[in-house]
Amino acid sequence: MTDKAHFIHDGLLGHVLNPGFCGSGFGRSFHTIDADGLRSNGEGHVSSEGSILAVGDSYTYGDEVRDEESWPAQLQRLTGRRVLNGGVTGYGFDQIVLRAEQLAAVHHPSVVIVSFIAEDIPRTEMRCMWWREKPWFAIENDQLVLRGVPVPDRPRLPARIRLRAERILLELPYIVQHLLGYHVRVHPAGFGPAIAERLVGRLAAMQADRHVRIIVMAQYSPYFWRYKALAARQRRVTQAILDRAAACGLATQDTFHRFAPEPKPLDFYGLAHLNARGNLMIASLLAATLPALLAKSPSRESLLPGT
Repeated sequence: MTDKAHFIHDGLLGHVLNPGFCGSGFGRSFHTIDADGLRSNGEGHVSSEGSILAVGDSYTYGDEVRDEESWPAQLQRLTGRRVLNGGVTGYGFDQIVLRAEQLAAVHHPSVVIVSFIAEDIPRTEMRCMWWREKPWFAIENDQLVLRGVPVPDRPRLPARIRLRAERILLELPYIVQHLLGYHVRVHPAGFGPAIAERLVGRLAAMQADRHVRIIVMAQYSPYFWRYKALAARQRRVTQAILDRAAACGLATQDTFHRFAPEPKPLDFYGLAHLNARGNLMIASLLAATLPALLAKSPSRESLLPGT
């Protein structure tokens, strides 16, 4: 995580981007946050066609790349349509869905791209990630219930001390991070997919209520390509979410099929995120498939109970 000036507290989402922030982010790339709290896409002509809202974690936000190198920025240039980059570093799938609902109500896009990586699903099991409090969902009487809001704004360590501590914590095993309070769990391990599948139903309800087309897109971290055992587990989690999205009448995009044929998929990554070339691959894939994805008529199944 970067210096706290990059983020501000939010009672619903835990943390959001700080409007007007300009400076270095993860990987020493330059980041600009506009007055609406969205990542800037840089300069570029945009058509009057309906806007596209992109939400997700650091892979949507564009950690390790400049403003104009994120995939939402490159998608904007390729399509000529305005693309709003609503990605936020560190979000779980629960925060991503809440962010989609929040921004869609304000900006009224015609398309919402909800991007996630497999690691976002276990984050729904937490009430605190990286020393940041967050909202969380419970399943009560077979109903999905939002808990932990308003998210408390707890005092934090001074930025310099916290950043030094985080460099050490990030190298420690996950279980040690939990013991030290870096992450705080509210659900048992493995409960995240049950929450995430109900959250997909919530997206389907938003698509119907707001008459907006939603695309659920799976992305992959470099660790997926490095460790076969991890890849097998993550593919199962990812495919379950995509299958549920398709069953709910949402369009889906699995970027695995674009990266897998590459002889060296890791060439498209920096330290822990996509590099500019990798983000261009995502943007190009979306630009090429967007017409077909949007042409499909949503035929929604009954939603899961409690969504």
